[in-house]
Amino acid sequence: MPRILVVEDNADLAAGIEYNLKLEGYDVRVADNGRTAIDVANDWHPDLFLLDLMLPGLDGYQVLQSIRSNGQRAPVIILSAKGEEADKVRGFRLDADQYVTKPFGILELLERVAALLRRSAREAGDAAPGSLAFGDVVVDLGSRTVTRGGRPVALTPKAYELLLALVRRDGVVASRADLLKEVWGYGAFIMTRTVDSHVAELRRKLDDADQPKHIITVWKVGYRFEK
Repeated sequence: MPRILVVEDNADLAAGIEYNLKLEGYDVRVADNGRTAIDVANDWHPDLFLLDLMLPGLDGYQVLQSIRSNGQRAPVIILSAKGEEADKVRGFRLDADQYVTKPFGILELLERVAALLRRSAREAGDAAPGSLAFGDVVVDLGSRTVTRGGRPVALTPKAYELLLALVRRDGVVASRADLLKEVWGYGAFIMTRTVDSHVAELRRKLDDADQPKHIITVWKVGYRFEK
């Protein structure tokens, strides 16, 4: 049974979300402040987080930063009344998976939760022993680690997932919209430049930022990978 932590200080909203998630068969806990959320996350290891931003004590951004720095890779859906682009950018830079602006429909939220949990299950299956290699880069699928020339390379979780999405297409062009949907799970109407910034990170760390040999731009379409 997937474990979901709802981090929300509005008691009525939290109770409504908890009720509907339990109807879907999830194991649910609720935290009404940032410090409690971090403690529950460290002890319980949820499979998914629903995270409000405006919390007493530590805010949602601080909670997100803490759980990611502790190595927790479970999907995070931010639920917030703050709908400015700057707020969304900050959340995605801290490695949130989705950003949902309040008020929202509960059926849509349940679909987002189910889709992210399905993606996590696929990724867990991908983590079987094995490796991918190109140039002097080796990707260890079991440990989710990357080396270049034998030296470890630190990638953000989303950059790692984007790399796999490109490599596994084996030369087939991927549009930015396709990559957004596969890696981030939201529509192309939200910041397609997110893909570009993560591609830039991959090129800088694993390719040639000025004359890339492996991650190739296809003008007006997207990207393709070449070994």
